[in-house]
Amino acid sequence: MPARRPGPPPPGARRRPPPDPPTEVIHYEDELPLEDDELYEDDYDEYEDEFYDDEDEAELEEEARAEPEYIEGDSPPPRRGRRKKKLIGRLALVAIVLLLAGGVWYGVTTIFGYDDFEGAGEGDVLVQVSGGDSTNAIAGKLETAGVVASAKAFAKASEDVPAVTKVQPGYYLLKQKMSGAAAAEQIVKPGSRVGQLQIRAGTPFDDITQPDGKVTEGVFTLMSKASCADINGKSTCVPVDELRKTVESVDLTSIGVPEWAATTASKAERKNSRLEGLIMPGVYDVKPGWTATELLTDVVKISALQLQTAGITDKTGIDGKTPYQTLVIASIIEREAVKIDFGKISRVIYNRLTKNMKLEVDSTINYVLDKPTLLTKPEDRAKAGPYNTYANTGLPPTPIGAPSKEAIQAALQPATGEWLFFVKCEKSGQSCFAVTNAEHNKNRDDAQARGVY
Repeated sequence: MPARRPGPPPPGARRRPPPDPPTEVIHYEDELPLEDDELYEDDYDEYEDEFYDDEDEAELEEEARAEPEYIEGDSPPPRRGRRKKKLIGRLALVAIVLLLAGGVWYGVTTIFGYDDFEGAGEGDVLVQVSGGDSTNAIAGKLETAGVVASAKAFAKASEDVPAVTKVQPGYYLLKQKMSGAAAAEQIVKPGSRVGQLQIRAGTPFDDITQPDGKVTEGVFTLMSKASCADINGKSTCVPVDELRKTVESVDLTSIGVPEWAATTASKAERKNSRLEGLIMPGVYDVKPGWTATELLTDVVKISALQLQTAGITDKTGIDGKTPYQTLVIASIIEREAVKIDFGKISRVIYNRLTKNMKLEVDSTINYVLDKPTLLTKPEDRAKAGPYNTYANTGLPPTPIGAPSKEAIQAALQPATGEWLFFVKCEKSGQSCFAVTNAEHNKNRDDAQARGVY
């Protein structure tokens, strides 16, 4: 059972000492007949009680001490009903005060007190924080999930953990039955957030091996790692092979691929490339425990909306290009240039396509070889295949990576110019552009002489 954290006691509340016992009243068995003025004594008592005060009581006590001893046969002493009534009134007043104090205490405890568990908790549980969630909203979710005994336990503890206000949207692995303080401290720890998938612009689905042997992880590997968490001793990882097989066999429209892309992408010769370019760069929240299909569906549907926001719809395209071909062009722009050159690279591609020239870009060849974008060897360029733009005219069959919003916009709005050639000529990654082949060769030789590549 959770402990009850009381709120502050009501100001001034204290226990009152018990009242003095009532004065014993002597009763006479034989009452004498009342005089006329005594017939209304009880009525006077009621009015006297109403205006009775401490000074009156003192005077009565003094009179009582001065009364002569009563002798049988004389008139009876004055009646003491007034004292009895006064005592009863005092007791009633004390009882009312105690009841009111108890009510106030209960109200304060109800409003300001809260239930709270003790300790670091037991058993794992996932909690999702959504965009725009306030601390109180997070507290409510934690209470619903059984992480804390009450939302107030977390909210109060968060006052001492300022980082709680900076908790980002995502999935957090916590324990059940945690104290509010333990939950507040745990949720801000870097290891508590799980399922974070970050895809950079230009990233293909397959891993890329760099010249130094290092591996740059592709979308398949990134998804697999993002799916991993250890929940109650059980791993939730979705293997890369399972993701790959799902991409190769799943109905693309069933997982959210737009109609304008599904028909062409489903015919791709490389089955594991069917989703290439259809997942936008960015950060996604993957829930550990999802199946491969659930994971892909969530990411693809979010990307479809982002593609639309970037400008690609079923009616997108310039120079007679379809929306899917526009996406292919954007992916080449992303892999071939830095942002400052996106517009010019786009114009080179459109100019070559218009003149029915081979694109002759290294990025498409290296896409199949899982190598970096720049430079290819003669033997690589001699290999046949639909992605060899040195051997084939036109665009490759699918995108070759995840294009950014800027690359998509460049594909839709290329710069104005007659360039047909470009080469990386600065160590910053910028390119030099040329209209003629002679000018292009000069730019290339100069760049090599300066050690750019």
